[in-house]
Amino acid sequence: MEVVEGPFVTRRQELGAASARSLLLTVLGEFVLPGARPVWTATLIDLLADLDVAEKAARQAIMRTADSGWIAGSRVGRETCWTLTEAGTRLLREGTDRIYGFAAEGRSWDGRWLVLTVGIPENARSLRQQLRTRLGWAGLGSVNGTTWVTPRVDREEEARRVLDDLGLLAGSWSFLAQAGVVGDERSLTRSAWDLDAIEARYEDFLDLVRRRRPRTDRQALVAQVRLVQEWRRFPLLDPGLPRELLPPRWSGNRAAEVFRERHAAWASRAQAAWAELSRDR
Repeated sequence: MEVVEGPFVTRRQELGAASARSLLLTVLGEFVLPGARPVWTATLIDLLADLDVAEKAARQAIMRTADSGWIAGSRVGRETCWTLTEAGTRLLREGTDRIYGFAAEGRSWDGRWLVLTVGIPENARSLRQQLRTRLGWAGLGSVNGTTWVTPRVDREEEARRVLDDLGLLAGSWSFLAQAGVVGDERSLTRSAWDLDAIEARYEDFLDLVRRRRPRTDRQALVAQVRLVQEWRRFPLLDPGLPRELLPPRWSGNRAAEVFRERHAAWASRAQAAWAELSRDR
């Protein structure tokens, strides 16, 4: 397996099923969703092999994605091709909108906060973890075990859906408010989110991407998948705060700019390599 110098340097060891499934979803969202065309099993396995995924793990990832109802297979002779289901299309479109919307230019802020109080049993550890993950994806941060906040007041309906899905609507409340004279909003921000840790992740991302210089179309395809795979973590890590609440010279701004630049620069070669890989079947 070729090792290409640069960011996301290829590891000699191959990835497991969980990482394989995550990479598979990135490939589906980046290359299958836009054209809504079927894709062969062999095409996916070939590309995942370039991403350090063993064939067994790749096949497991494909089958688990099918078992989740996100792709559906059909036999053509001895081969299988896969199409996105309605649920898979919705899942990937929502994820794509969040990933690329997150990389968009910063929005203005009217000074309002969405404050959410959630009634949840103390011993419901699994439920708490689900709540943290899903509200985090929606851009909310936890001030304490029951109170969540975000300056993105447009996320109220999404937060309501999360609570409804988890059976937590009863005993929960949401408020739209502006800060008063007690306390400082920047301190509130640091209570809800670990901005230092988030900024360190952005610096790591920048270090990785700066070193990547794909020479061939196939290397551009691999680089594009790894770029999106790395970037897709940030909508969960970073709440997308307005500049008024961020530290000076916030690394996330530069990281978003680099993501847009690299994605645009590699897109045509990556698409050409994907088309060639798909034609080979």
